[in-house]
Amino acid sequence: MHFELPTRFGSDQFGGCYAPETLMTPLLELEQAFIGAMADPAFKTTLLAQLRDFVGRPTALTEAPRLAQAVGLKRLFLKREDQCHTGAHKINNAVGQALLALRMGKKEIIAETGAGQHGVATAAACARLGLPCTVYMGVTDMARQAPNVARMRMFGATVVGVESGQGTLKEAVNAALRAWAARCDVAHYILGSALGPHPFPTIVRSLQTVIGEEARAQYVQRVGELPQAVIACVGGGSNSSGLLMPFIDDDVRRIAVEAGGHGTALGEHAARLDGGTVGVLHGCKTLLLQNAYGHTAETASVSAGLDYPALGPEIAAHARDGRIEVWRASDAQALAAAQQLCALEGILPALESSHALAMLQRLADEGVSDVLLGLSGRGDKDLGTYQSRIGGLQ
Repeated sequence: MHFELPTRFGSDQFGGCYAPETLMTPLLELEQAFIGAMADPAFKTTLLAQLRDFVGRPTALTEAPRLAQAVGLKRLFLKREDQCHTGAHKINNAVGQALLALRMGKKEIIAETGAGQHGVATAAACARLGLPCTVYMGVTDMARQAPNVARMRMFGATVVGVESGQGTLKEAVNAALRAWAARCDVAHYILGSALGPHPFPTIVRSLQTVIGEEARAQYVQRVGELPQAVIACVGGGSNSSGLLMPFIDDDVRRIAVEAGGHGTALGEHAARLDGGTVGVLHGCKTLLLQNAYGHTAETASVSAGLDYPALGPEIAAHARDGRIEVWRASDAQALAAAQQLCALEGILPALESSHALAMLQRLADEGVSDVLLGLSGRGDKDLGTYQSRIGGLQ
């Protein structure tokens, strides 16, 4: 794991800490607590034990030969974060931050969620560690991710619906930050993605790099060399940074795939690299979808986890500096890719992961033969969307 805590990233100096005065003290406290925890062998031993015994790490590296053949690749391996307890990579960060909250003496947890996986992971971690938990979730996302809402409540979390704006992840983050500002003396905010004010982007990335570190070692052990390309979907950046950052100095192509939605106009997608401009949202400077007046734009995606209007600052910095390629996949492409993986490999992917799957054909067309893909989560939560959007499903 990487435990340095840079405040800015890349030549554009993305990141930073654009936070109200009420949050500066808890943010500084959080930074020092994390540095101290990562220097403490006892904390790291406890964290690794929870990742092993509760989360189920290491997750498998599964070869997908039938899908590889169908898209024209020689070799395709999937890093199976769908095998994690609660069904996605989000639990790695949730457990780590919940342990950090206990170390800091916090008595309760606040969280936000979009697709619901971070909310479920946080609720599960809090149940295991005995911490009360409140999760803020946009009402639009609650409707399309109803099974995850039920799971959070089964784990004892209080789920608060956020009705403002589009009722999606951006509004949930707004509400969670307001709640934390009011209770930061007793509560810790477990932010679920690699965004927000410093030190959150680095904390989340640090706790998620277990994905890429495992995958890198597993791939070399299985194949004897590194893949030609590593690819993952990207919303705020927890999944993509977790997989891609351990390969950042390797001679491989690193690709993050955004949500192309159903069109190219502002408001029809959530592709921040091509369609975004530099701005500040939720405490950090990064690439942001906004209109000519600087107002945050609406987004659109079939995936509840990829429709955030800003790109995580570290991924944005590496994209602008040419170290990470950022592509986009449309709703239709993601749905088709999910159906293809199910039919050929017997694995049901989350809609988020399906955006990365949709780009395998492009990689093959560009002459890439060996690929490692991050399967960020399982698709049980998306069955309703799959049923309504893919013809022929009963």
